[in-house]
Amino acid sequence: MTRSRTLPPRPVAWATALALCGAVLCWPGVAGAAEGGGAGLIDVNFTLIVQLVNFLLLLVLLYKFVYTPLLGALESRSAAIKQQLAEAQAAREAAQRQLTEFEARLTASQAEAQAARDRALREAAELRERLTAEARQEAGRLVESARAEIEQDVRRARAELRREVAGLAVTIAERLIQKNVQPEDQERLVQDALAHLDGR
Repeated sequence: MTRSRTLPPRPVAWATALALCGAVLCWPGVAGAAEGGGAGLIDVNFTLIVQLVNFLLLLVLLYKFVYTPLLGALESRSAAIKQQLAEAQAAREAAQRQLTEFEARLTASQAEAQAARDRALREAAELRERLTAEARQEAGRLVESARAEIEQDVRRARAELRREVAGLAVTIAERLIQKNVQPEDQERLVQDALAHLDGR
């Protein structure tokens, strides 16, 4: 702060001091006029001059050793307060900047985390669909393979059954040729062949 804001300027201080000096000088004259019954307002004598010199000397000493150091202390205190206020303002601005940066980093981190989550969900859905399609393809392939194998087994069983029936028919024919077969024997052979065929 400037000196004019903390304490009155020096001319005002000197005017105040001179007014006090005048009051002190007039005081003994007024008292003397009251006691002397209407003598002069100011009685100038040697004692008054000595008192005036002492008072002016006291004013000079007070100004030099009290007023000036007090004014300097107040000015230094005002400068220190201004510096502390400036430092506090700078610290507040720095804290505000750090808070803004932190909020920006937090927002960016949240956006990145959301993007990573969405990407992971999308990849998981794609993987699930791919695995489902592969499982369906594998199941279809297994079904087709089983169906082909069953059909091959059926064809093999039919071929084997035909061979056995043909062999059995040849055997029956040979027995009929080799023996003079009676009708009841012929029926019995046919029944045995059918039973043998049913057992297969």
